[in-house]
Formats: sequence, C-alpha cells, structure tokens
Amino acid sequence: MRLSDFILRDLEPIAKQWEAFAVTLLPAAGHLESLELREHVKEILQDVAMDLQAPQSREAQREKSMGRGAGTVDPAANVAAQKHGVLRAKAGFNFNQLVAEYRALRASVLRLWMDDCQPDVPDLNDLVRFNEAIDHAVAGSVCSFNAQIEQNRNLLLGMLGHDMRSPLQAIQVTASHLAILNAGEQISKAADRLIRSGARMQALLDDLTDFNRTKLGLGINVIPANVDLADVLADEVDELRAIHPDRQIDWNVSGDSQGYWDGPRLQQLLGNLVLNAIKYGSQDAPIRVTLTGDATRVRIDVCNRGVAIGAEMLARVFDPLTRGANQQRDEERIGSLGLGLYIASEIAKAHQGTIEIRSDDAETTFSVLLPRASGA
Repeated sequence: MRLSDFILRDLEPIAKQWEAFAVTLLPAAGHLESLELREHVKEILQDVAMDLQAPQSREAQREKSMGRGAGTVDPAANVAAQKHGVLRAKAGFNFNQLVAEYRALRASVLRLWMDDCQPDVPDLNDLVRFNEAIDHAVAGSVCSFNAQIEQNRNLLLGMLGHDMRSPLQAIQVTASHLAILNAGEQISKAADRLIRSGARMQALLDDLTDFNRTKLGLGINVIPANVDLADVLADEVDELRAIHPDRQIDWNVSGDSQGYWDGPRLQQLLGNLVLNAIKYGSQDAPIRVTLTGDATRVRIDVCNRGVAIGAEMLARVFDPLTRGANQQRDEERIGSLGLGLYIASEIAKAHQGTIEIRSDDAETTFSVLLPRASGA
C-alpha cells in the first residue's frame, strides 16, 4: 500500500500512538486532556498525505530539501503544524519536547506502514518524500513555537518593567524626603545611596521598556518638536559631568542646531554614547562631544581614546545584550543590561537617522547623523 493511502486509512491508530508518547512529556503534558494532546496531529498527517500524492519534479524536490520549495500542494498546508507549535509553546513544552513529538510520529508511521506492507517492499520514493514532508512540518512548528516563546518573553518583560515602576517611585520619593530632613550625616549618606541606586534602577527599567518595545515591533517612541539641539545636549553634557566629576567631557558646537527632534530621546542617545566612552575609554583622556549642523542635517560625534575595538566586536556593537570585554570597574558593570548602544541606534532610526562607529589605535568615534526635519 502506498504510504499516503496508509496514513489516511490509519489516522486514528497513528494519533493514539502520538498521544501515548506526548503524555510522557512531563511536566508540560501533565495538565493536558486527550484532545489537547492529539490536537492538529490528524491535520498534520493529512497535509503529509496530500504532499505525498502531489506530483513533484526532481528540481522541486531539491528545492524543498533546501527549504526553498513550496513544501505542499495546498496553500493552507503546514498551518496545522504551525498551530501545533503555538499550542505546545502555550502549554509549556520546551523545544526538545516539541521536536521529540515529530521524531516519535515519524518512527511510528514508518514502523506501522512497513509492517502493513509485508511481505512487499515499501516504496522508497514514498519514504524519501515522507521524511521531507515531516521535516517541513517540523520547520513550521518550530518557527511558530519560537515566535510564541518570544512573544511570551516580551510580554513578561513589559509587565515586569511596568509593575516595578510604582515600588521604585515610592523608594525614590522616600529617599528624597530623608535627604531633606537634615537628620544627620549617616541618614543623609544612606539617602544619597538610595537616590543613586534608584536612579540606576530607573535607567535599567527605561532600557528594558525601550528594548521590549522594539522586540514587539513598536520601535522607540519619539515625539519630535522644534528644538535647539545645542541647548538640549548641553544640558545632558552638564549632567554627565556632574555624575562623573573625575572625567573630562569636552563639548563643542558649530553650525545651525535648530531642528525638529525629540529632545529627551536625543539626550538619552548622547548619554548612552558618553557612558559607553566612560566605561571603555582611557581613564586619563578627555571624551570629546561635537555637534555640527549644516543645511539639511546635524552630526553628533562622541570620541574617546582607548584600546581599538576588534573587527568581530565592531560588527555587533549595536546588537542588544552585547558588552565589551574591558569594562573598567565593577560598579559600572552593575546597572547595565548591555542595551545602551542598541537603544542609541534605535533612537537614531526613529528619527530617520543613522549611527556608525569607527575605531583604531588612536581613538573610537561614534557618529550620529540626523535629518533636520525628522518624521514623527
């Protein structure tokens, strides 16, 4: 019997074997009913059978084996496998358990079919095409499984960032109140530590929120207004100087700095670039921040001396959750998620701008180019 006919004839016993294996995948399967364990398996097998029955040229077979073919004849095919991936992700299955289900399904179908074919020899082309179809189903399930896991993670991060703000604000308000009580040196110092730690946690939550927005496809939220960028960034430089009095930060402006931007977001961008220079640059060399305006755009350059960044690191310096290997002090590693440069690049993109990096033995320079009238 041809494999497609066998699958369609024996859907029920195959589904029972699938369920018998799926129920062993604990703890995720422990709370699932029989229908949930078997959901979509018959549809997956029907898709496989339709694939086996469809004509397929050698070229189409080669393309499909490389993941470039249509996979099945039905435009809606592989939907069952994708739904199955989402279902298993929501049920708490892990990646290995998901793939194990398909390994068990593959082995079960082939074993039952070969037994049914006796004493005849099974059709080898059916065997090859069945394995291709199962691989196609696995790919669909894995893709949707990963997408669901990513969505779950992003939603969790969003809720975490949101729910932590209220208790953090209470801590910051209480610390500020203690600081102005003038209740003695020890209490004042403790209040100052709380205020600094609260500011660091606030920065972490802000980075987490921004990162989460980008992963959900929402991008960095910007509200452009007509601003003088020189004044906006000068305030940020002054604040950075106050926070890091041991570092020299030079500030230079030339040309027209008036334009349509989100001032607070560009302060955040500059702050992230300067803090990166403080962490990784030479401790005894100044950090140079330059703002240059021409007829259509402005340019922000942040330069620091230090060890050149290697080519491998340069290629992924704007990737999220990336850190260099030579941060200077332990206290600088605390309060950093490795998101600063990623968020800086996303802020530049939100203004229809670009950000790039150059690094050699002399210095490292981050350059941000922003159109003068960026979109909303």
